[in-house]
Amino acid sequence: MTSTSSDLRPADLGTLVLLAWSGESPDGADMPYLLAYSLGDAEGGPQTTAAAVEKLLTANGLPVGGDLVDGNGRPSLPVSLLVEAGQAVVRMPQLVAQADAPKEWLAAVAERGYAYLVFTTRAWPEGEPGKTVEPADLAAFAGADETLKAAAHVVLPVGSVRR
Repeated sequence: MTSTSSDLRPADLGTLVLLAWSGESPDGADMPYLLAYSLGDAEGGPQTTAAAVEKLLTANGLPVGGDLVDGNGRPSLPVSLLVEAGQAVVRMPQLVAQADAPKEWLAAVAERGYAYLVFTTRAWPEGEPGKTVEPADLAAFAGADETLKAAAHVVLPVGSVRR
């Protein structure tokens, strides 16, 4: 039987967190990044959240550990990014996540028209919402091979509110 997003128990995702930051990219300009992860705090712990996040991602056409998905060329991709009132909002079936976006991130996403989303199955209990994340800690987690290989990588074009 094929697994579908309807098989997903939202409680198994645990607490999901979305962080927005920008950093220099190979072309020399700032890249707006988004990092999505679970705290691993579902009943069953990090193994349960990793399996649930992977199920959510693959059900929405986002391969874990696979190739980069370029949303610019896939208008039917069921994942979207909205930037409104200083917030980055990522939507997909069964999930809406939002993050406060620093002004540097907002400038980078306005210039590029997209953000680079890394949605990892690897839990990061230290990255609690409302707690200050030191840049070195974020870089260590976000840049770790274990994090990147356990993630879907997506270029998400910025959408707009339909009026």
